[in-house]
Amino acid sequence: MIDYLLQYPLLAALTALVGLATAFGALLGYAAVRFKTEGNPIADEINNILPQTQCGQCGYPGCRPYAEAIANGEAINKCPPGGEAGIQALADLLDMEPTPLDSEHGDVKTVPSVAFIREAECIGCTKCIQACPVDAILGAAKQMHTVITSECTGCDLCVEPCPVDCIDMIPQQESMQTWHWDLPNPVSRSVDLIATDSVPGDVSQDRAA
Repeated sequence: MIDYLLQYPLLAALTALVGLATAFGALLGYAAVRFKTEGNPIADEINNILPQTQCGQCGYPGCRPYAEAIANGEAINKCPPGGEAGIQALADLLDMEPTPLDSEHGDVKTVPSVAFIREAECIGCTKCIQACPVDAILGAAKQMHTVITSECTGCDLCVEPCPVDCIDMIPQQESMQTWHWDLPNPVSRSVDLIATDSVPGDVSQDRAA
């Protein structure tokens, strides 16, 4: 066999590569099973529901840490960007009653916004770049900065660090990509009646009037 392979060096090289690939593949497969880290599937599902703004308004450094905290018993009503719809989705997932948004962590923004840097006033300090949790600001030291609108989550964490106050939060204009149906408040038990619905007592009062 060895003499045969020596006569065909290309075949010998190919055989050696296949043998090495098989050996390393088996080694990696064993390591993947042996050193597998157990994750929390509930935390993964919770994280998929959270808006991924990474704003920190919930008191955690990002959506993933908050998801893990919820999986361990933290309240589900500390995410203003997710709003009431997010609270309802989390309540449905965890089979619990929804609770109103905790106002200590901020208010729900009815209109999404994006950061806008007034470039003529920017001094290139990079403090906004360091504050942005999703790397949506492009720039360099002592160079003009600008916001990548499609990547901005509207967390407004870049506004406060700016020493020259040249960052504005601009309401995002509604488009075919951002338009959505307004969902009813999942926490409120009240139902808006249509114009033709009325209470009999009210009708009698109207006629008496």
